[in-house]
Amino acid sequence: LPLRFADFGVLHRNVASDALSGLTHVRRLQQDDAHIFCMESQIKDEVIKILNFIDYVYQIFGFTYELKLSTRPEGCLLDFETYEKAEKALREALIEFGKPCQLNGGGGASYGPKIDISVSDSFSRKFQCATLQLDFKLPQNFKLEFSAEDEGKIERPVMIRRAVLGSVEHMFAILLEHYKGKWPFWLSPRQTIVCPMSEKSQAYALQVRNQIHQAGYHVDADKTDMNIQKKVQEAQLAQYNYILVVGEEEANTGQVSVYVRDKADHSVMSIENLLKHFRDEVAAFH
Repeated sequence: LPLRFADFGVLHRNVASDALSGLTHVRRLQQDDAHIFCMESQIKDEVIKILNFIDYVYQIFGFTYELKLSTRPEGCLLDFETYEKAEKALREALIEFGKPCQLNGGGGASYGPKIDISVSDSFSRKFQCATLQLDFKLPQNFKLEFSAEDEGKIERPVMIRRAVLGSVEHMFAILLEHYKGKWPFWLSPRQTIVCPMSEKSQAYALQVRNQIHQAGYHVDADKTDMNIQKKVQEAQLAQYNYILVVGEEEANTGQVSVYVRDKADHSVMSIENLLKHFRDEVAAFH
């Protein structure tokens, strides 16, 4: 121990039809569940690892978040001593983690205390996403056991449940609002589009598209007969991160004119330098 299992399992919930709403309330969802089986002495270290993982993911998305420790409720199924020991381990982990934490007295589950994590989007709205729960009851119900370091002693493990995204669908709904539809390059479904200035430069535009596609990026080519100003305008409305304009001059020099979303100016780059810039963008998690 610890023994860790994680999966993106498909779940179904019988949500009432009048409660269904976009991606936030759905009947079929993917949840990033993990179940960690450990000794009581390992709870603190495992919780710190989970909190660090959650922090790593939320920093990439640009979220701020709040932690809330939920403690023993009324009518708890677990004995007082065990629950107190579990709460102490969570408190120590939170102190070592070093982030502020609120106390939700009596908000824990009957089978163990938990840490709830709510994220704030760019509009300062809060959403419950990640969760971290200790469960002493299921290992008992399933009679799970392990041999302790003293091999003559048999003990019962503790189970830690954790989710980081909560559900993929709900997280995507939050990210859509958080980014206001302007996805960062590394996550964008519309990373770049190539716009030829005329039919004469269309063959070069397709060559550029193929090079970018082979490098592993999402790329489209606008082969319509619209003028170049209209093509760029349509690409901006579609929220492409990069708009690449090519004409006869670019075809002769093996370059592209690069327009960045929401910026008026542009630059001229070689395909090699453009792909390096894309790699740097992804590496920086913008």
